[in-house]
Amino acid sequence: MKEIIVTKNEAGQRLDKLLAKYLDAAPKSFLYKMLRKKNIKLNKKKADGKELLQVGDSVDIFLADDTIKRFQKQERQETKTHLHLEHLYQDDNVLILNKPVGVLSQKARPDDVSVNDYVLEVCGQTGKTFRPSICNRLDRNTSGIIVSGVSLEGLQTMAELLKSREVHKYYQTIVKGRITEEKKITGYLKKNEKNNTVEFSKKRTAGSAYIETWYTPIKVGRDATLLEVWLITGRTHQIRAHLASVGHPVAGDYKYGDRKWNDQLKQQFGLSSQLLHSARLVFPEKMERCRDLSGRTIIAAKPELFCDIEKTLFDDKK
Repeated sequence: MKEIIVTKNEAGQRLDKLLAKYLDAAPKSFLYKMLRKKNIKLNKKKADGKELLQVGDSVDIFLADDTIKRFQKQERQETKTHLHLEHLYQDDNVLILNKPVGVLSQKARPDDVSVNDYVLEVCGQTGKTFRPSICNRLDRNTSGIIVSGVSLEGLQTMAELLKSREVHKYYQTIVKGRITEEKKITGYLKKNEKNNTVEFSKKRTAGSAYIETWYTPIKVGRDATLLEVWLITGRTHQIRAHLASVGHPVAGDYKYGDRKWNDQLKQQFGLSSQLLHSARLVFPEKMERCRDLSGRTIIAAKPELFCDIEKTLFDDKK
């Protein structure tokens, strides 16, 4: 027999969701059968799994220890990351980090080291019913802001805000060509799974997704522009593909960009990947949950290489 006392990290979710996490190798049909047979009870009473849990609720699982163990997936040994990431903001619900270039947001292979592993490492494991996790992802070679939820409230709230676009995400990048006016550009992206690219079109096609990108020039050089980009929608490779489609490819981007220009930048600065940085995050003025973040602006400093290239291309140049 096992008793689970609901904490703030389990509260607010349905009972069947908690059971699916705790007995994560058990079929859902088994869990509902145990509820019907009263082998699983909520606050000593029969439950159907749809109940919303509150702090202090008691979930009793009347199963043998061996049976419980059989229906639990073996926990993976956590990776020691040896990462030292800049903490931009932290409270009881949310941890916001500045990801360097070259670091994965999440594992691609079991032996990878990622920001998500770092979050688990610094926040500690909280059991089978809740694990801290990142809420947004950046490409390996894109630097900047990564948001993670370290409580259920934080995880749910951040995921909802990012999905609804109530949090405004601003990137900085250097692109080829001169841009002197801010502009909103729209179109459609279709993902090519085979080669991990996206294809841009002005008109909707089968399988494509609508995109909006707003850019504002910050500095204009002789043949390059430092842009702030408001990512209104958030699609895979949106900024890189969208800017390339209007003739202003991102510096260092060999997938969508200008190879000759990229080769020049690589020779001069050692730049070997896209120069793209998630620089600023603006939260809504009034938030019902995670209220300490209401109206806050989070800023991540750009990498040293980005700053060096910016200084060389734009200082004292008109």
